[in-house]
Parts: sequence; structure tokens; C-alpha cells
Amino acid sequence: MRFKIKWIWVILGLLFSLGMYSVIVIVQDIQNEPNQVWLGPWPEADCGVVLTGAPGRIRDGFEYLAQKKIKKLIVSGVYKEAQFNELFPYLPFYPEVNPKDIYLEKRSETTFGNAQQSLTFVEALNCSDIVLMTSQIHMPRSYKVFRTAFPQTILIKKLSLPNAKNEKTVWGLTLEVFKSFFYLVFSLV
Repeated sequence: MRFKIKWIWVILGLLFSLGMYSVIVIVQDIQNEPNQVWLGPWPEADCGVVLTGAPGRIRDGFEYLAQKKIKKLIVSGVYKEAQFNELFPYLPFYPEVNPKDIYLEKRSETTFGNAQQSLTFVEALNCSDIVLMTSQIHMPRSYKVFRTAFPQTILIKKLSLPNAKNEKTVWGLTLEVFKSFFYLVFSLV
């Protein structure tokens, strides 16, 4: 009996150590993600996929389309009841943007869902490469999920946007680490 209890503690200790190591790696990935919006370079691609979830991301994706860095913009994770003019109230100030080049993906509710649903649009639009746009803190996890969901024939380029105010807090970092750890464990199963 005493022998079994010791092994349980050893196994629990190993699992805890593995978990802490994973958390440290996740935090390092987040800290090492560059903020490309201000620093560049700005990658170009057939399509851009901007993930909703924080203020400013949609505006940045829209601006990227206006600058002709992408040909089509997929806004992934849009609220089901949202209307186009609510998401892009500045459209009249961008005469160079054709509204037909913007696609709203309204089915996904998670990063995995974003990847799955966006892939449908990317394939339908015959995009050979995409620019994935999300916040700096969200990019490492998003990129890994998209890379797993997308075929290797589609090149995924990253454009890390500035973190939203709520993502800069300790709670925001903790939440992202927890989500990343969950996705890591889920991918191993």
C-alpha cells in the first residue's frame, strides 16, 4: 500500500512539472511574438483572415485590405446578428475598397472554429496564401491551430496586431495561457 502511494506522488509530481514546463513555454511564445503592425514587414497574400474578439482587429483588417496588401478579407467569428454596416462604419471613407471583397464568417465561436470555418472561405476563394491577423497575445495559439487545420499547400503568414487593453492585464495573459494549455492538451488526445 505504501509503495503505491509513493508512485502516485511521483506521477503527480511529474504531471505537475510537465504542466509548469508547458506554461513557461507558452508564456515565452507569447512574449516572443513580434508586434508587426508598427514594425513591419507587412506581408501580402491572396486573402486575409482577421479574428474577432478584441476591439480594433476588424478595423486593422479593413485597413490592410484598403492598402491592397490582400485581395479578399475574411472576418472570422462575427456575431450572428451583426450587420455589415455595423462592422465597417467607415466604408464611405474608403472608396478603393469594394464591399464584395469582404466576407463575414458568423458560425465560429472558438479559435478552432475560426480555423475550420475560415478554411471553407479560403478554399472557395482559391487563396494560395493568407495573412492571419490577430492580437500579439493570441497569435501563437491561433497560428498553431490554423496551421493544424489548414492544408500544408496554403501558406499562412502572420500579422500580429497590438493587444487590446484587456489582453495586457495579468488576467488577460493568464486566460490566454490557460486556453493555450487547453489546446495543447486537447491536441495530444
